[in-house]
Amino acid sequence: MNKSGNVSLVGAGPGDLGLVTLRAKECIQKADAIVYDHLANPEMLGWARDDAEIVYAGKRSGESQLSQQEINAVLINKAREGKQVVRLKGGDPFVFGRGAEEAQAIADAGIQFEIVPGITSAIAGPAYAGIPMTHRAHNSHVTFFTGHEDPAKAASAIDYAALAKLGGTQVMLMGVERLGAITSEMLKHGMRSDLPVALVRSATTGEQETLTGTLADIAKKAVASDFKAPAVAVFGEVVALRDGLSWYEKRPLVGKRIVVTRTPKQASVLSNELRALGAHVIELPTIRIEPPSDLRAFAELVQDAHVYDWIVFTSANGVEAFFDIFFKLYDDTREIGGARIAAIGPATAQRVKDFHLHVDLQPDEFVAEAVVREFKKVESIENLRILLVRAEKARDTLPTELSAMGAIVDEALAYRTVPETRDTSGARRQLAQNGADLITFTSSSTVENLLALGLPWPKGMRIASIGPITSRTVRDQGLTVDVEARHHDISGLVKAIRELFEKS
Repeated sequence: MNKSGNVSLVGAGPGDLGLVTLRAKECIQKADAIVYDHLANPEMLGWARDDAEIVYAGKRSGESQLSQQEINAVLINKAREGKQVVRLKGGDPFVFGRGAEEAQAIADAGIQFEIVPGITSAIAGPAYAGIPMTHRAHNSHVTFFTGHEDPAKAASAIDYAALAKLGGTQVMLMGVERLGAITSEMLKHGMRSDLPVALVRSATTGEQETLTGTLADIAKKAVASDFKAPAVAVFGEVVALRDGLSWYEKRPLVGKRIVVTRTPKQASVLSNELRALGAHVIELPTIRIEPPSDLRAFAELVQDAHVYDWIVFTSANGVEAFFDIFFKLYDDTREIGGARIAAIGPATAQRVKDFHLHVDLQPDEFVAEAVVREFKKVESIENLRILLVRAEKARDTLPTELSAMGAIVDEALAYRTVPETRDTSGARRQLAQNGADLITFTSSSTVENLLALGLPWPKGMRIASIGPITSRTVRDQGLTVDVEARHHDISGLVKAIRELFEKS
């Protein structure tokens, strides 16, 4: 094949999705094939195209799904097929990540490539633990070294005597398994036994932990607490500053594993709010939004929107589906005519406002029954034409009640929710292996489809519901709702979750 492919060696950052560069995201969105390793946050794969080929390269300690030579071959062969290939590497590809070896192999094969730097855990880990790399009162230089050298070497290339003489802040990556031997060598070569040391595990994620000690006792402490990789070790006086500068681990949901079951597109708002509070979020979408079964019928109703007195939107998905069709038919929003607009929930209302339209009716409660009550307050709707934009198989409350009030109701079925069968990020495996503290449900369909997956229910996993309709579905399935949002939106759900954990 003569098509010209290329490879982007992309730094996936330390774990926090907020620390991924814009260029990295752009590369993932355009990629034909993505090869990723254990340290790359798999939720980044949610940015990939549906037809992108995803290859897991392993590289966990003690595990190697593909050897380095095999990884090089995959990158080269995919590029020779004319594909845009992204190689996702945890942290920065050129910081102790064998990225230089991969780049050399790609260059030798005559293939175009680029390097997209990423934030290395050597910097981000200490920063999230409240440990500055430099401080005028303590040091003026930083040294980085690896505790995991090439096993084929006859002897270590680390000059411990030079490290002892150099002083300053020293940061070690990939050496937790050998911490005892490494600290022993440091002590042997004259480093102070009371030198402050910190280990930062799973840095920048909701599972971050920090263990502090001295050069003399940190290895014993790590064994006693079963402190495992991936972790960064920091040696130096700056470690003592953590007492006053620790910030991330003080967030209210640090250490809590929370499952988000919304569609990938919708999950980001809830996930980001939970991550901002320190939670480790597992995005496990149970539903997928697809076009309606009869797209033509929906389009015909959208085309005639100007003949209606009211248009009622029940969800943000409905708003998006409506205007996606509308602007394929018209090029001017004014073609919607004089219809007034009702919206259930602030997210739905905001989506309407995004199209520069006014929302005339928005109930305080985010359920169909509240819309009916509001219509009863404002005016008689007898003989008024109402276009109800909603999902397929939604509850019949709205059309039934509005029709009973004398309105002429047409249902515009804008989309359908189907079970999500894909698990690109490995969230189901992660849930099965590590469990979770809490699962969130934002609609009845997320409940039903999660249970339809047949996943084992992790011991002790509690349930948070966005509102009464969703809670009813949870209970109908024989489960217990541990907390329900008083205000039935994402912010209300997050507030309820925070209060739940603060009480327990």
